[in-house]
Amino acid sequence: MVKCKNLFENKNIEVIESKGDVKVIEYKKDLSVNTTSAMTAYFASEMNVRRRQVLIELNGNAYTISAGAMQWTAGAVSMGADVKGFGDLLGKALSSKVTKESAIKPKYQGNGLLMLEPTYKHILLEEVSEWDGMVLDDGLFLACDSRIQQKVVARTNLSSAVLGKEGLFNLCLKGQGIAVLESPVPRDELIEFVLENDEVRIDGNFAIAWSNSLEFRVEKSGKSLIGSAVSGEGFVNVYRGTGKILMAPIA
Repeated sequence: MVKCKNLFENKNIEVIESKGDVKVIEYKKDLSVNTTSAMTAYFASEMNVRRRQVLIELNGNAYTISAGAMQWTAGAVSMGADVKGFGDLLGKALSSKVTKESAIKPKYQGNGLLMLEPTYKHILLEEVSEWDGMVLDDGLFLACDSRIQQKVVARTNLSSAVLGKEGLFNLCLKGQGIAVLESPVPRDELIEFVLENDEVRIDGNFAIAWSNSLEFRVEKSGKSLIGSAVSGEGFVNVYRGTGKILMAPIA
């Protein structure tokens, strides 16, 4: 039996979000400072630049995380490679080359606690089943329920990658369970579009996640080249169909 003290009862630590087995904790202040760094740490905290960690409570289930993301485990928790055979290993190795994600992600399972490394990024908890396939921008993935299928999806056309300043391939999550994402901006600043047989046009690489059911193309902002030139926008990213989009205010 393991007792974990000075965590949930710590007055400097707050659980800012919880969903299923996953909790996001935030340190209100950075107490590990000295006379040189105290002022910087104070103003960083005031501007919401704070350390955050993800705590996963395992109850006989399993979570797959980014390589090197584990800080500690407590209890009967074991780690293994999330690989189902040589073919799966080869596929994951190839996908890592095109999505910039680690080829082999460790899977932790059992009964106990799994704490991930601290980060100053903002943590998003998403139920993948609500997305009809969740396509992620590079570097967003941190962890997910191991029941969730991870696969690589390719752009439907070359122009959407070249002109849209996006990669040719992205990581797509499908299934049911919680996905843990590292976002460059807080949830409060993200705009969520819910489309029903409609379209959203975005000028720039601002979408950080979108439904795989949406068609993504790059088109002229106007009906003609002259109209596009007059608008000053040129080409825009167009998402069509039924699904969701998470958009950040900064690229």
